[in-house]
Amino acid sequence: MSAYSSTVENYVKTIYLHHRERPCGFLPMGRIAEAMDVSPGTATSMMKTLAGLGLIEYEPRNGSRLTEPGESLALDVLRRHRLVELFLVEVLGLDWSEVHREADSLEHAISDMVLARIDALLKHPTVDPHGDPIPTHRGQIDQTIFGSLMEQPEQVELRVERVTDQDPEFLQFVHRNGLHPGNPVTVESIDRAADAVTLHTGNGTATIGTQAASKILARPIEPAAPAQRPAGLTAQP
Repeated sequence: MSAYSSTVENYVKTIYLHHRERPCGFLPMGRIAEAMDVSPGTATSMMKTLAGLGLIEYEPRNGSRLTEPGESLALDVLRRHRLVELFLVEVLGLDWSEVHREADSLEHAISDMVLARIDALLKHPTVDPHGDPIPTHRGQIDQTIFGSLMEQPEQVELRVERVTDQDPEFLQFVHRNGLHPGNPVTVESIDRAADAVTLHTGNGTATIGTQAASKILARPIEPAAPAQRPAGLTAQP
């Protein structure tokens, strides 16, 4: 547990997650207020508090960005959140569409000792049930960028890596179509005019909308390297 309130933790986590859209600049106040579902005035007041704590740099006309301590706190909150999500799925058997909201509450209450036990129990995982990277206890996080299904080549075998929308209904939709992280998928065709993406998944052929496809990240599956013959041996005729 950190020394900060859950409100402070929620703000720095939100700024971190949305700052990826503007990695070199300030996150506008309107974007922060929208993400936190509060009025611009409430968000502005909180930015002044966070700046006073040394967690952000705040410029009234430009917005906010995290300082090094602020980013460290955000990564700590994300680590707690994502480990808790995986624990709820893998150990308690909750559906992956239910755990995001549960983890939003539990991330602020779990102690460092319990979190370390969960991490060890789960054998030090690197991703949560949705494919999001879990920061290490040292505050390091995998920054690998994956393209969405809308950006992938057609007729190439892919592996689903992440699902970026954690709305329960969307996750249930993903489940029905066999698009969990780790599952194979092939983009058969993209018809932008018809707002349709035809996929081949482990569940068979599925057609989803382009907006849904943009929320599912994947990468090509690299073919296995051919077996190497031991040095000095030749093939028998």
